[in-house]
Amino acid sequence: MTVEVVTFGCRLNAAESEVIRREAEGAGFTDTVVVNTCAVTAEAVRQARQTIRALRRERPQTKIVVTGCAAQTEPQTFIAMAEADRVLGNADKLSAAGWARAHAAFDLADAPKAIVNDIMAARETAAHLVDKFSGRTRAFVQVQNGCDHRCTFCIIPYGRGNSRSVPMGAVIDDVRRLVANDYREIVLTGVDITSYGGDLPGAPKLGSLVKQILKHVPELKRLRLSSIDSVEADRDLLDALASDVRLMPHLHLSLQAGDDLILKRMKRRHLRADAIAFCNTVRRLRPDTVFGADLIAGFPTETEDMFQNSLDLVEHCGLTHLHVFPFSPRPGTPAARMPQLARTVVKDRARRLREAGAVALTRHLDGEVGATRRVLIESHDIGRTEQFTQVKLAASAEPGTIIDLKMTAHDGRQLLAA
Repeated sequence: MTVEVVTFGCRLNAAESEVIRREAEGAGFTDTVVVNTCAVTAEAVRQARQTIRALRRERPQTKIVVTGCAAQTEPQTFIAMAEADRVLGNADKLSAAGWARAHAAFDLADAPKAIVNDIMAARETAAHLVDKFSGRTRAFVQVQNGCDHRCTFCIIPYGRGNSRSVPMGAVIDDVRRLVANDYREIVLTGVDITSYGGDLPGAPKLGSLVKQILKHVPELKRLRLSSIDSVEADRDLLDALASDVRLMPHLHLSLQAGDDLILKRMKRRHLRADAIAFCNTVRRLRPDTVFGADLIAGFPTETEDMFQNSLDLVEHCGLTHLHVFPFSPRPGTPAARMPQLARTVVKDRARRLREAGAVALTRHLDGEVGATRRVLIESHDIGRTEQFTQVKLAASAEPGTIIDLKMTAHDGRQLLAA
């Protein structure tokens, strides 16, 4: 083994893990596991720590390097772990120089265990030229990093820094190269991709980037967006969704709640009516669009009536794929200082949201039975429709190919194809 990367969290982390592996190997690391952490919830940090301990038990001689958002926001947590050999912050985890310093530190008896610099000092995001994503049939292209917003529950800006964008030409070159390497689906990723371009000359928006990719890489079969903030969706983005079938009819929305007072206390920039109106507009422009959403259950001060507004949003927005997060107070955030709900209440509300999500998914699956969909094969018997619905194949197919399949039934979680 040379370098193995264990990835937690978002699609951006998944994309960055490929760069981490390459740079760590280039710096001379061998027999090393890199744990690329997530900081979005306390549970994500707990799982990372649990994994680090398990890795040390299983591989006592292997080097373990901890990086990612949790390593950036709470480095002392991992410095204190005897199982972790080195801690590398987000400002350095994608750079050859950062990994070279980390490698050299193993030969210095008095070297500090952690290399964690000020992420707020980061001013640009370079294109990371990844040619291959191990074990994946879709490729991820990072177009943006960081976030300028300060939602009261969120620690991520302190792990990622302020918003900064990859120049449009570099993104297009990256997409073109990956398509030439036989990737048929490209996913645009970032922390807040709908803020794309604000720091670039001329301040181009995400919709302009999407249109330019579709125009200049005509051989691209499928373009997909990771999570977006609907309030920032621009006219070009909606126009591209309506006019080019290569932009996938699946949008994952950062909604977080469905009650206006809770949204205000979260310091979100949309209201309940804005979310519903956006979904209605998109569905009018592209009727086959399927929506996913992030929703937080049990935010501080949330009453039962406020929670019911979030629960009702699943139906009012026509959501299908839910990511439900029980509220997790992150030290240093304003929400952590607000009056907290009992954990039993938080967990119960998360359960009820997930149950509503399961009902919504079943309704979507019911509607897909009998339809013929173009499916990207992920493994020999599993694929995804254009709407990102998972499909179980009746017969094996070649991973990475796109084939037309008729949906014959479902099992409550996924479609079953003929």
